Amino acid sequence: MDTSLNSHNSDPGGTPVAWIGFDWGDKEHAFALQDQAGKQERAKLEHTAENLHRWLKEIGQRYAGRPVALAIEASRGAVIHALLQHPWLIVYPVNPVTSARYRKAFRPSGAKDDLPDADVLLDLVRHHADKLRALEAQDPLTLQLAGLVQTRRKIVDRRTAVFNELTSLLKSYYPQALKLVGSLDTELAVAFLRRWPDLISLKTARSGTIKRFYYQHQVRSETLVQERLALIAAAVALTTEEARVSVARLQLAQLLDQLEVFQKHVAIFEAEIKTVFASHPDAAFFRQLPGAGPQLAPRLCVAFSASYPDPASMQKFTGVAPVREKSGGQVWTHWRWGAPIFLRQTFVEWAGQTVRYSPWAKVYYEHMLKRGKDHPAIIRSLAFKWIRILWKCWQQRTPYDEARYLKQLIHRKSSHAVNP
Repeated sequence: MDTSLNSHNSDPGGTPVAWIGFDWGDKEHAFALQDQAGKQERAKLEHTAENLHRWLKEIGQRYAGRPVALAIEASRGAVIHALLQHPWLIVYPVNPVTSARYRKAFRPSGAKDDLPDADVLLDLVRHHADKLRALEAQDPLTLQLAGLVQTRRKIVDRRTAVFNELTSLLKSYYPQALKLVGSLDTELAVAFLRRWPDLISLKTARSGTIKRFYYQHQVRSETLVQERLALIAAAVALTTEEARVSVARLQLAQLLDQLEVFQKHVAIFEAEIKTVFASHPDAAFFRQLPGAGPQLAPRLCVAFSASYPDPASMQKFTGVAPVREKSGGQVWTHWRWGAPIFLRQTFVEWAGQTVRYSPWAKVYYEHMLKRGKDHPAIIRSLAFKWIRILWKCWQQRTPYDEARYLKQLIHRKSSHAVNP
């Protein structure tokens, strides 16, 4: 497995010769700069690609390509992409909450504008870089795969929103359709609703026509077809008021159009993900993981494209590790705020799948259920354990071996050990 992709900013090649606090905006950017010689500079840049690249080229020439540390309140976007094109630049994304609290500690009044924001970021990167995590540029293949899996997830989320809206609409005037089509995530559902957009039109159709429709869409169970025909015969419209039904039909057509577009593009992205992932040098490592599958395996591959010094740092960065706080004699644990949502979803969703495919994960899940834990808490705890396991496999360049891990659990007399 190739780890050279993590080398861009993880090894900047020495102490920075300058530090920059960069406050970006839609119309203009503000920066505060200080270098080892004591030179200070504060200015604003008009937000254009030409200005940004011109300024970066000037900084690179001024310091002869030696390391320059830059802090910015962003971890992705067009500006980040531009910054990462320069290997001499060490980019530290700063959580807005961090800079806001840092500012408040020294400016209790809360007064702020662009240049003071840049000053705060400059102070953070100059004096507290050891507490920040530098961004790492990914190799082109991993960068492409990351963009594909994240965009696919966004499309799927938008499609889910359409499903929810469609369900709500049908409940308001045509609830029988939800039983007659089964899952809305099928070609049958879209075709059925386009052909019979309300109960009145459906009840005027002949039973033979409806039966042929089901057969053409691979519903061959005679019992199921007869149940649905009986439901149609007994159905009574929730409302027959044409003023309402006519508007609902228009809404239905609009939602079905959106759904078909999302379905089409999800398929396109999934095909592209399959192609790119197949050519990735680390694909074999993630493809064989229990429960990974065609969507989660590429996402896990992207998740491990960054370097982590130990499993705890990865557990914390991904947001899987909980936060424990103490005050006096009280101790409480809560969700880790500010973690990358997509990254956390990747590990939690995969952990949920491993319950079906990994014997020890299933035993662990059932053991925690008996202890009274709820499903989300168990899956997060399981994701926590999986990160520790995978991190070690990744560092040792050893593919995960379920049988070997089961033997280790038995040797340690673990409560969730099972015979391999």
